[in-house]
Amino acid sequence: MAESHVPVLLAPLLRAVAPVSGVWLDGTFGAGGYSRGLLAAGADRVIGVDRDPLVFDMAMPWAGEYGDRLRLVEGTFSDLDQLAGESLDGVVLDLGVSSMQLDLAERGFSFLRDGPLDMRMEQAGPSAADLLNTAEEAVIADVLYHYGEERAARRIARAIVAARPLTRTAQLAEVVAGCLPRPKPGQSHPATRSFQAVRIWVNDEFRQLVDGLSAAERALKPGGKLAVVSFHSLEDRIVKRFMQARSNSAGGGSRYAPVQDMAPAAFTMPFRRAIGPDPEEESANPRARSALLRVAIRTDAPAAAVDADALAMPRLPKGGH
Repeated sequence: MAESHVPVLLAPLLRAVAPVSGVWLDGTFGAGGYSRGLLAAGADRVIGVDRDPLVFDMAMPWAGEYGDRLRLVEGTFSDLDQLAGESLDGVVLDLGVSSMQLDLAERGFSFLRDGPLDMRMEQAGPSAADLLNTAEEAVIADVLYHYGEERAARRIARAIVAARPLTRTAQLAEVVAGCLPRPKPGQSHPATRSFQAVRIWVNDEFRQLVDGLSAAERALKPGGKLAVVSFHSLEDRIVKRFMQARSNSAGGGSRYAPVQDMAPAAFTMPFRRAIGPDPEEESANPRARSALLRVAIRTDAPAAAVDADALAMPRLPKGGH
């Protein structure tokens, strides 16, 4: 199974943030691929943070090899500045669900493996089943539309309510697939967008992302590097707008929205565009196909608060997060 846990865009990331040195924080530790890559590339120490306690149990066989160069901390990356407890030379975030979590049917993340309808990264709080079996139909439709960009959101929400109680991932996948046309060869599974939306809802992922980017701004030293890998357009849009806003590179105003007085730029952006996988990585690791890497470098300007609405963070019109 190890080959499925290859970290996406690791080689391009290490090239983009080179030279690697000092103290780095891996805010989505997962199977430890980025942490090991950073340590091999020259980081003095890496702080591995994850909200899923299971990942640390799985790291026990190898983590000790690094001694005090690797410190593992349970928590959410939205609190990464407090969890680090020191200024950082770099922060890496790999967003979304890990292949390791998808592989475990009992975690309930995958529509390809039948398991309990759970999806909780922290294994605490309301599960996907709890939310789907109690929420109003309109709230479920809003989740599917705003968090999954699912155009058939109303139809699927109606079918979910009619099928309640839902307890298994296979049940949910079947309900969603029954509302949509059969996919053509090469198209994604019809439940892909709905499972994404529900997972984001369960784990409050967009709020975690906005808070995590702000925490990285507070934690990074001048010259410190922020590298974020995202897997769908809604995440990438938040990251892109954050980096543009905090580097004062979002463009000028118009007669309808005049240029406002800007705070000193907290970041510079060394690359104009996001970095994607090369053809070799795409063929070797299908999960990399939709991945995008964005990098920003911290200046010495003071950290500032960020308006989530200015970053186009998706919000639910009623109920939910």
